[in-house]
Amino acid sequence: MDNPEGRRILRLMAYDSDILIAGGGLNGPALALGLARSGFSVTVIDARPLRARADDNFDGRGYALALASKRLLDAIGVWNRVKMNAQPMLEIKVSDGHAAEGPSPFFLHFDHAEIEEGPMGFMLEDRFLYRAFVDAMAEDERITIISEDSVIAQTPDATGVSVALASGRTLRGRVLVGCDGRQSGVAKRAGIKRTGWGYGQTALVCAISHEKPHNGIAHQFFMPSGPLAILPLPGNMSSIVWSETDENAARIHALSDDEYIEVLRPRFGDFLGDIRLSGARFTYPLNLTVANQFIAERIALVGDAAHGMHPIAGQGLNAGLRDVGALVDVLTEARQRGEDIAVQPVLERYQQWRRFDTASLVAATDLTNKLFSNDNPLLRVGRDIGMGLVNAMPGLRRSFIREAAGLTGDLPKLMR
Repeated sequence: MDNPEGRRILRLMAYDSDILIAGGGLNGPALALGLARSGFSVTVIDARPLRARADDNFDGRGYALALASKRLLDAIGVWNRVKMNAQPMLEIKVSDGHAAEGPSPFFLHFDHAEIEEGPMGFMLEDRFLYRAFVDAMAEDERITIISEDSVIAQTPDATGVSVALASGRTLRGRVLVGCDGRQSGVAKRAGIKRTGWGYGQTALVCAISHEKPHNGIAHQFFMPSGPLAILPLPGNMSSIVWSETDENAARIHALSDDEYIEVLRPRFGDFLGDIRLSGARFTYPLNLTVANQFIAERIALVGDAAHGMHPIAGQGLNAGLRDVGALVDVLTEARQRGEDIAVQPVLERYQQWRRFDTASLVAATDLTNKLFSNDNPLLRVGRDIGMGLVNAMPGLRRSFIREAAGLTGDLPKLMR
């Protein structure tokens, strides 16, 4: 006790929270709630105002949540807050073709009735999900939220990690988790490099209202320039994720709302009657970017900070929530064993768990986009026959349905 080094060591071991999370989008709050329910104290640092996305006005943004992701939201106390605004996805229809010519006669049809667990997934608007996360965090005394501030420096050491905020404040925790997107500052400061490439495509995102009910059916229509996803929202509304070449997308996005709909209409078809825009329009450049490492000294990456992929199967947020569940499991089990939760062997367990699953998903989305986003006649014949064969084989079809529902692989406890 007389050793002056003791006072320095005690200062280093004084933590503001067990876990510091950089990024308050969706994965960050989900992780905070999962960790808090396991008894950890958590601080979430978000550069945006706290309720920046919790506006009452509909802006057209939505997410396709797999059944496994719904289970995680239920386990962390969020699903009851949003279920009244969620639209079950009861069927998925996948087809190939050209705009204004209709789909190929060979297609895939997935029906939730073929599995016992329930709907394959749910569509949920961004505003409802984000608001539910903010409200749930505010009610948990183990979670501290710091908004309109950001991490600008991080220093790991033998007992924890210190972070400097743009406001001048310094925080200390046992581990820092980067949930700060594809341009993750946490990853860059840790020296983690990324692998990836652009697709030469841009996603046009909007919502439309239509005359006829969608009956909970999601559609994926593959065209040479990129896929068009039509995802059911509550009521006679659907979310659109429409991929075009960068040049075409820039031209289409610059059109007026009426002209925009006129370009969309022949691609969309008339199976839901007349369509019109509802809410705002957005564009997102499409690329693949994967962190070469998901961890560094006392640091872990989650969600887009670890992996960003093509939205072709709507798996971006679902993959991030799998990261959340896996990291909660790893850190909780390490604490139960009496381990330091942020030492390299513990964080390696998280990386090993998520790297293989992520690599498989990234490869599948990348290959699917390359296989379908072209007009090669030989590839067209091959993929159409392939879809027809899968659709004709009940066992194989059910395995695809379970994959779409997120029920395959090594599931974290929060998703079981």
